[in-house]
Parts: sequence; C-alpha cells; structure tokens
Amino acid sequence: MITPAYKTHLGACFCGDSLKLLETLDDESVNLVITSPPFALLRKKAYGNKEQHEYEDWLCDFARAVKRKLRSDGSFVLDLGGAYEKGSPSRSLYNFRVLLRFCDDLGFVLAEDFYWYNPSKLPSPIEWVNKRKLRAKDAVNTIWWFGKTEWPKADVSKVLMPYSDRMKKLLDDPDGFYQPAKRPSGHDVGKGFGKDNGGAIPPNLLQIPNSESNGAYLSGCKAINIKGHPARFPAKVPEFFIRFLTDPDDLVVDIFSGSNTTGYVAEMEKRRWMSYEANLEYVAASAFRFLPPNTSANQIRATYQKILDGECLDFGDIWAKQERLFAASG
Repeated sequence: MITPAYKTHLGACFCGDSLKLLETLDDESVNLVITSPPFALLRKKAYGNKEQHEYEDWLCDFARAVKRKLRSDGSFVLDLGGAYEKGSPSRSLYNFRVLLRFCDDLGFVLAEDFYWYNPSKLPSPIEWVNKRKLRAKDAVNTIWWFGKTEWPKADVSKVLMPYSDRMKKLLDDPDGFYQPAKRPSGHDVGKGFGKDNGGAIPPNLLQIPNSESNGAYLSGCKAINIKGHPARFPAKVPEFFIRFLTDPDDLVVDIFSGSNTTGYVAEMEKRRWMSYEANLEYVAASAFRFLPPNTSANQIRATYQKILDGECLDFGDIWAKQERLFAASG
C-alpha cells in the first residue's frame, strides 16, 4: 500500500507517478476524474509541460488508465489551455486533436464541450499580442467533459445560476411582464417559462476569474517564502463540475493536482478524493490548504518540512474541527 503525503477523513494526496498510482485503484471505482494537466506549450515551464509533438501520445497514456478506473456512469473532465505554433501567429490544434484521439481511439464520449473564460488573464502571447499587436489576448481554455458511456451521471439543477434582473421581474409578475408566444425562431415558449426553478441553467461558457491573492495556500507560501504553483486553476472550476457530476461520498480524483485545489474543493463538498502530483515540493505546499486559520509561520514551515522528509500528516481531526466551526458560524 502506498503511503500518502497527507490525508483527511475523506481523502489523501500522494506524491508520485500518476500512471502507477492509478493502478492502485479498483477498476470502475471512480466517479469523476477532473484535472488540468501541464499544457502543450512552446516554452518549457517549471511544472514540466510536454512539447506539442509528443503531447497527444503522452496524455492518451493517462486517459487509457483513467477509463479503466471510471465507473460506467463516471466522467473525465479535462482543462486544456490554448497554444500557438512555433514562430507563427497561428493557433495550435493540439487540444482539439486530444479531443478526437480520446473519442476516436480510446472510446470516450464527448458529453459536452465547455469554455472557461478568465477575465483576469494577462495579455498573451507577448510576441503576437503585446509587441506586434497581431492577435487578441488568449483568455479562454477548452474544458472537455468526457463520459465513459453516453450516459454519465449529471444533474444541472445542482449548479443553477442566479436569475437575471429581467427574469426576477418576470417571476414577480408573470402575467404583467410576459405573454406566452411563439418566437420567430420557432420556439413555443409557454406559461411554464415563468416558473421559479430556483435559478437559471448555466451555459457552457464559465466566466471565472483566476485572481486569488489571499487564500490559505498563497498565504502559506508567502509566510515561509516559497513560490506557489504557477498554473493553479480557481476553486470555482472544480466546484462546478464536482457539484454537477457527483454526489456526496462519490470518489473524485485529480491526476495532476499541483496545489490540490481539487482535493480541497472535494473535501468542502463532502466527496471522497485522491490527488496525485509528481513534484514533492508542490505536494508539501498544497497541504497549506488544510491548515486552520491563524496557523503560525513556524507551524506552516514545520508542515512543509515534514512532508518533504517523508512523514505522512493526518489533517482529519483538524478538518473536522474546522467543519464544526464553519457550521457554527452559519
């Protein structure tokens, strides 16, 4: 049995090769794999991204293992950023080739394509956007939602959005604000349109800024003067899909967990979870997410060092206490 770097009552974070770690799971035991792998970029990054020409084969190896571990109604959600061809202001098609390879070669089914728009993203790539002014900034990631079958478990009512002001007016006075009619598009919109369903169905364009600056993770990194993971995705991304595609006590796995945003969100949502990350320093720092507020810099540093030294930390009791405090505060 492989020992985790740290654990809670619901989950555990492991340092190691994700392919080997996936093999420790029972086949057809996982409800959701959600991950943001190192992207196929032209420049090498600190977190170890692959070059475009080798990326598809590399990622397909992981996808094959994931498919064996997913339940028949399980989902695989993959966040991929865009890229450009080397030396040219033309877009790479690698993320779309990954989509086709997964479906055509590996047998996954594309349940839906999502697009994450990050309004806080800085203009890039510098050469084509900032310097030569030839392209608009790249601010949208593709997120492919794959099913193992055509019928992955999902419930969109769990991720409803607040109604618009216009819709709120309609709900307050359906007869005065809206008349059922057939639209020019051919849609016959009846009186049921004015029913309050608790929120609006979300679109497949997710507008989520990636601008966290003072959470427990970054505060912990700052306290002991280490660099945070350079490619974190915001908690709202895994939160959306965890709520949408799983139920409490389901198993959620992230195979490129980085700073372990997914594990933290899964813990908050009462899902069982496992996170895999090859870089031990990233694993050690990700534990900061599970420390209580007002943890001293000395305690943060001790936590970090213990994980680097190979000690398995148990945050279960600490997290249970935090949950009681959250519940008491409303």
